[in-house]
Amino acid sequence: MSYRVLAFSLAVYSAFVSHAQPNGRLDELARYYITPCRIVWTQGDVKRHDILLTEGTGQPDMAGQPACTLKSGDSDTTSIILDYGRELHGGLKLVTGGASSSSTTVRIRFGESIGECCAEADGGTNRKGYASNEHATRDAVCLVPRYGQMEIGSTGFRFVRIDLYGGNQRLQLKEATAVLRCRNLPYVGSFHCSDTRLDSIWMTGAYTVHLCMQEFLWDGIKRDRAIWLGDMHPEVQTVMAVFGQNNIVPRTLDESVRQYPLPRWLNDMSSYSLWYLIIHHDWYMHSGDKAFLEKHHDYIAGLIDRIDSLVDDDGTEHLEEKSKSKLKRFLDWPSSTNAAGREAGFRALLTWAMKDAAVLCLILNDRMHEAKCRDIAARLSKKHLPASGLWQAAALQTIVEDKHLATEHEWEQRLSTFFGYYMLEALAHEGRYQEAIDIISRYWGGMLDLGATTFWEDFSFGWTKNAARIDEMTPQGKADVHRDYGAYCYLSYRHSLCHGWASGPTAWLSRHVLGVEIVDAGCRTLRITPHLGSLSWAEGTFPTPFGTVSIRHDRLADGSVATKIDAPKGIRIIKPKKQ
Repeated sequence: MSYRVLAFSLAVYSAFVSHAQPNGRLDELARYYITPCRIVWTQGDVKRHDILLTEGTGQPDMAGQPACTLKSGDSDTTSIILDYGRELHGGLKLVTGGASSSSTTVRIRFGESIGECCAEADGGTNRKGYASNEHATRDAVCLVPRYGQMEIGSTGFRFVRIDLYGGNQRLQLKEATAVLRCRNLPYVGSFHCSDTRLDSIWMTGAYTVHLCMQEFLWDGIKRDRAIWLGDMHPEVQTVMAVFGQNNIVPRTLDESVRQYPLPRWLNDMSSYSLWYLIIHHDWYMHSGDKAFLEKHHDYIAGLIDRIDSLVDDDGTEHLEEKSKSKLKRFLDWPSSTNAAGREAGFRALLTWAMKDAAVLCLILNDRMHEAKCRDIAARLSKKHLPASGLWQAAALQTIVEDKHLATEHEWEQRLSTFFGYYMLEALAHEGRYQEAIDIISRYWGGMLDLGATTFWEDFSFGWTKNAARIDEMTPQGKADVHRDYGAYCYLSYRHSLCHGWASGPTAWLSRHVLGVEIVDAGCRTLRITPHLGSLSWAEGTFPTPFGTVSIRHDRLADGSVATKIDAPKGIRIIKPKKQ
């Protein structure tokens, strides 16, 4: 092709793109091709599977180069399970060579655990022992071409099982690479300390949220690939601690109010409308983005008006009396069976939201709605409900109302990955930092011990008893931790093993061990107060609109802590008192 013809072709293409732009958009997420790191298991006639562990070119060839060959007879099943090393979001790219026909039928099963990629799909009925195609297809039968390539899938997974579907088939696989789809983001925030287990927990929480940062900030990447405002709160804390001012937070808040205009509650749950106000407060304190806050002023004011109309003078509230949602006064799933405690926790959450909303209204110079928020909080204070043995409610009351958080050793058996973050915050509120650090190490670290590379929708210490790791074929006599456990909407393999609400320790370690507290909006003033507990040192970075703050704390021989801080211009640092 001559340069003149090439130039003409590019001009035509440029004109087409320019003309077509209103009807399309570029994908803002990056794509990476990941080679499997391990062959977990094969069945039937599978030869040269080691070829799949070498990085390929993505290009089919017809030159007879070595390839992994799968052959099936009349009735046998030929299969292979591949391990890509860590949880991913995306799909699978197959590059093929020769085959017994122009197209070969294969069955592809994605799994967050080895057990899941061997399970049958149940049609979304949430039965124990079955997987689900709900929200994302993880089990599909498809045709693959001979001497070609194809991509399939958009889900959360670490493992892929490929079966020849039907008898008397032969297929050469040149490559079977995972397609990772994620935002190309630097990890601006960081955390390292004298306990490498805590380092791993911090990074695992950061990676969990990174995968959930798709077009919007999702709850999970296999199931619940949607916006859930309450679940977002720990995720937003992690975004701020790791990635800083990423536009995914404001665009997700924009989309939420578009989907659920007033007078509907966000996600049709009043508690999630309360979390919306708390998220706005926290995001403004970090970003200092008043223009975005002003954009939501009318919605915030309308939400406050609705809440005001539903709280009586004596403190009785009616936020959910006419709600059609089954999830009334939702805190988290494990608290749903304790109605009295849930009522107490909901009232604490409502008070928290009103206090934060009052600050937002002050910033917006909306004195009328600021006064309404303070009056609502005052009315709520007239009626106190006991936590009734629900630690989720007790944690919220400690954070919001300065109630004493009693020591209950059995909490470790009742933690949830979502509201466990607020228990950690409650412990910090009472100065019980070492207790919180120990819980992080045992509870969130317990998932790592079972092979997790991202944090799960739920977890219990009881699940670890006689359990196999998720990256192992489950031996006879051992529990499959993914198949045998889970509850509510996440029974068995439907359980998400990458859920952003579980990332709380990442934000908590940056906030309380590194000790970064935002005092003035936009991070203009930071107070740095380390709480090392038994750690001998901790260091890390924290992203701000002005740049990155670097922090190092060292325990000295006399037990005091020496701190070094390097902050960009424009940030005032309130240094820690000698500890």
